[in-house]
Amino acid sequence: MAEEAWRRWGEEDEQGALNQIGPDQVRRAASLVKTGRVISLAQPIADKTPVPAMRQPVMHLMNRDGGDYAAGAKRPGGVQVAEDTLIIPVHLATHIDALCHVWYDDKLYNGFSGNGTRSGSGATRCGVEKFTPLVTRGLFFDVVKHRGAAPKMGEIITADELKEIGAKAGFAPEPGDAVLIRTGWWEEHGNKPDYFDGEPGIDVEGAEWLAEAGVSLVAMDNYAIEVIPFPAGTVFPVHQRLLRDYGVPLMEGLILTELAASGATQFMFTAAPLPVKGATGSPLTPLAVF
Repeated sequence: MAEEAWRRWGEEDEQGALNQIGPDQVRRAASLVKTGRVISLAQPIADKTPVPAMRQPVMHLMNRDGGDYAAGAKRPGGVQVAEDTLIIPVHLATHIDALCHVWYDDKLYNGFSGNGTRSGSGATRCGVEKFTPLVTRGLFFDVVKHRGAAPKMGEIITADELKEIGAKAGFAPEPGDAVLIRTGWWEEHGNKPDYFDGEPGIDVEGAEWLAEAGVSLVAMDNYAIEVIPFPAGTVFPVHQRLLRDYGVPLMEGLILTELAASGATQFMFTAAPLPVKGATGSPLTPLAVF
């Protein structure tokens, strides 16, 4: 068994590595804001947003719109109102994986039973609502810049490569940091049929190095963080290791093009999941502020 972080923050903890973000980490992040520039790292959400075949596509429905008034709807006091409804999978576009998203041996992070995750009630343990809003130092590992080209499907981003990128940029991961890794996969394949066929990503060794450094989360511009195809005999080994064993949330589907062009490598990173009770994840809008 490999449950390095279990009970580190108490028997009832459901937040995992985000516990490593405290007032000191927030103040350090705020000290990195020099110009006041804010960059959104989120994909737009629309009915054409790419989604894997096993998930429901986006449905955006207008409940009341201009057509209602054209058809004779009343206008009390002269006011006209538009309202709409959004139906989306929580693991869509730019999103965060809750600690109940992946497990094995019937145990979630911190030893909670996987049997509490049911279709009728959602997750009774480790749902996304247990995550607090995130404000911490962001570290940008630009693999595309480092290699001079985007890695291809199935290429591994190793721990040694991440160490080299950090050394050149003058930083190393510390407890509470958010790690952002650019593969270029979204930029080159985001609107192509092969986007979900595979991807470059980190392997278990790289995941373990980041977790042991104490990072609060790992975020990337691909759809599943880890290298795909998986190593022989494994299925989502990085998800298992980080989410279930270390309690490290994963943030997927970021757009990192503008951040790369800015040249920023350290910045204030902030994001807030929707506090949907019992959800296995949440769309969100991460921001880099520097």
